[in-house]
Amino acid sequence: MRAGIVGVGFMGWIHYLAYQRSEQAELVAFCSRDAAKRDGDWTSIQGNFGPPGEKIDVSGMAVYETLDQMLEDPNIDCIDICLPPHLHADAIEKTIAAGKKVLCEKPLALNAADALRLAQMGSPGDVMVAHVLPFMPEFRLLVDAVNDKRFGEPVAGRFKRAISPPDWIPDFYNPETVGGPLIDLHVHDAHLIRVLFGMPEAVHSSSLRKEGVPQLFETLFVYPDGKPVSAGGGVINSPGRGFTHGYEVSFERATIQFEFAAYADGTTANIPLVILHQDGTVEHPELGGGDEIDSFVQEINAAAESIRTGKVSPLLDGQLAADAIELCQQQAE
Repeated sequence: MRAGIVGVGFMGWIHYLAYQRSEQAELVAFCSRDAAKRDGDWTSIQGNFGPPGEKIDVSGMAVYETLDQMLEDPNIDCIDICLPPHLHADAIEKTIAAGKKVLCEKPLALNAADALRLAQMGSPGDVMVAHVLPFMPEFRLLVDAVNDKRFGEPVAGRFKRAISPPDWIPDFYNPETVGGPLIDLHVHDAHLIRVLFGMPEAVHSSSLRKEGVPQLFETLFVYPDGKPVSAGGGVINSPGRGFTHGYEVSFERATIQFEFAAYADGTTANIPLVILHQDGTVEHPELGGGDEIDSFVQEINAAAESIRTGKVSPLLDGQLAADAIELCQQQAE
């Protein structure tokens, strides 16, 4: 897969690093309005994980100022969209019109109607959405267990995801640009729940609101067979805990647990991935090196494989990404 990135910010940088490691995809182009970035100076990029931006060698890539220019490049198979969420729709529409594939960072859109419209653009599989969570080892185990039934059917799940106030994003709660914690943060778990358990028939949600948008929330996802699935989180009013996520998912023959939290003093708390088997045995799987960029490599490789074979990975399927936005919108309402 020959890709071009539009959106040279934090996620564009992370995707750039992933392309450098991929053996199935090549970054052949990017576009940016910033002249310094077009010259390879990405040192202004900062994020909440991974290394800071660096100066990169752009000599082997085609460099453009606008997406319109990059779309005229016949050497590009797929446009990797790493723009702010409110710019996704225009970029996807232009890319599909140009006859190229799309890999769009989450969230696909800021509302369910736009998400469904974008997911259905072009031919089936033309719009792929980069939800990285199922490619992370701690979460990929759940997906694999559902697919191969190693522990039987999933029967219950509880998920959490919270951050400290994202003061570096001044419009974080603006539903027209970022969307707040449900769309920007919880959408990860909404997508994972959709992948693992299917689409619920209803949601029941309670929340504290900020600027009219849910800030801290708890949600029960209602399934016709009564399986208890819930998720909670959002933004806590303390910078002391920068980030936490985790889950406890029960299958017919095992329960899987994982949790991680990072604190402002540099310490962390962790429940390493553990499998509690029905017979009372406890298993601690080895997950490998734990480099966060590796999950993005797997995600990009899945996109490349989808383009090569014409069979889209279910983890990148645009319809599932649209369903996740629908669940977030139901919770907000």
